[in-house]
Amino acid sequence: MFKNRLLLFVFLTSVLHLAGQVPEQELDSLSEKMIILAGDSIVQSSIALQEAYVFGKLQFSSYDDKLRYYILRKKTHKVYPYAKLAAERLVELNDSLTKITKTRKRKKYTRKVQKYIEEEFSEELKKLTRTEGQILVKLIYRQTGTTAFDLVKDLRNGWRAFWYNTTAKLFKISIKEEFHPDEVEEDYLIEDILQRAFAAGQLERQETVLDYDYSSLYNKWKKPVVKNNPSN
Repeated sequence: MFKNRLLLFVFLTSVLHLAGQVPEQELDSLSEKMIILAGDSIVQSSIALQEAYVFGKLQFSSYDDKLRYYILRKKTHKVYPYAKLAAERLVELNDSLTKITKTRKRKKYTRKVQKYIEEEFSEELKKLTRTEGQILVKLIYRQTGTTAFDLVKDLRNGWRAFWYNTTAKLFKISIKEEFHPDEVEEDYLIEDILQRAFAAGQLERQETVLDYDYSSLYNKWKKPVVKNNPSN
């Protein structure tokens, strides 16, 4: 857990400052056709496909709701890659730290990761608006299951976490923010935006570590479409 949160702290610091298929082959001993996947020595009778969603046409109860959704979509598309990066760096750091036993070398390695992130992304992160920064905090929680506040609190101390949170509040950003699309409508809209972007190939899919079912959220949050009645 400490290693997981260590990488998140490194990332937060930077923010704040199927396989190929060969043709079917009939097997003499079986009446059904089997499939051999390239690179796989196991003969299979079927291919496991990823779950796919069928999306309905976007409908809005008002022009303001429509405008809100499209603004949120633009901002979500912009900051999602940074949240995805945080999760990827977490996996990489964990893999590397399992091979490093000395505390000094572990600290040296994490500093190298921080420097890399800062040099590659700090200028872009500085350009984020307040709302984009808040969405990023939510998406980091979506990808890692840890709030920025708890991250700093565990790695430093409660006072430092309070200081970070107070500083962020000057820009109306809460680093205690979590991501709950089953409870918060805006979070559901963000999840809907992500799922549609994944399906369209606009963003690279990365599954959330949180426990909720996107397919069951639609009925909860859908709103009736208000249609103008024709004049009599």
